[in-house]
Amino acid sequence: MIRGLWDRETVALMLLISLFPVLAVWIMADGLEALARLLFFLVVAGFWHVIWMLARAQPPSFAGVITAICLAILAPRDLGLVALLISTSFGVVMAELVFGGWGRNVLNPATVTLAFMGFGYPLAPWPDLAVELGWAAAPAVLIGVVTGVIPAALVFGALIALGAGALGGVDYAETGTAIAVILVLLICDPVASAATTLGRWMNGLLYGALAALFTLYWSTAAPVQAMVSAALLVSLTAPLLDEIALALWVRRRRNRFG
Repeated sequence: MIRGLWDRETVALMLLISLFPVLAVWIMADGLEALARLLFFLVVAGFWHVIWMLARAQPPSFAGVITAICLAILAPRDLGLVALLISTSFGVVMAELVFGGWGRNVLNPATVTLAFMGFGYPLAPWPDLAVELGWAAAPAVLIGVVTGVIPAALVFGALIALGAGALGGVDYAETGTAIAVILVLLICDPVASAATTLGRWMNGLLYGALAALFTLYWSTAAPVQAMVSAALLVSLTAPLLDEIALALWVRRRRNRFG
């Protein structure tokens, strides 16, 4: 659907701009290695986007760049070239392109790719994210909320659940950075998250609750691994949350108007 300038690619471009603070801090922290990883994922994701673009006569999309950034930052280190190629190809094609491209997909392709890496290569070393990345997530969220590409209700719902966990004694010292970065990169995807206002609140609450539970009871997992698992579960439940929100709205309408 197009409303003036706000077509699918405008939303993708604004989302890409909102991720720039996290990307810039990550590149400054990891240097040339970060640039090399980003280039690799850009090439792999771009290759599949071009193939499907030619097959369907569709224009290129900024969504492939967003996926590449998420994977470059969050993918396990030293996984091996073949494993990275297989995982990235599976996630980009099966979670996005077969549905017609970004905007029509059900799950975030980066989330599916990372989950595939975790299930297929359980011993792969997940990255230790620099603390600065967690702080960079704040301006990224602010830009996204102000421009309207990141749902504010989702963010506030996550903060409420995380705050409740902190009041209950959950210590986010080890997982806080991963929670913040994955909230921005994966959970706040406007396509793969809930679409209704109430659904977005529940979406954020569920992520915050899972993040708190995994922090408390899944100490053997790497922080990024645990939060990627939370992101996958939240994405899978997003349609159900919208269905619940719509059912409640219909019931209120019936009670009011008969």
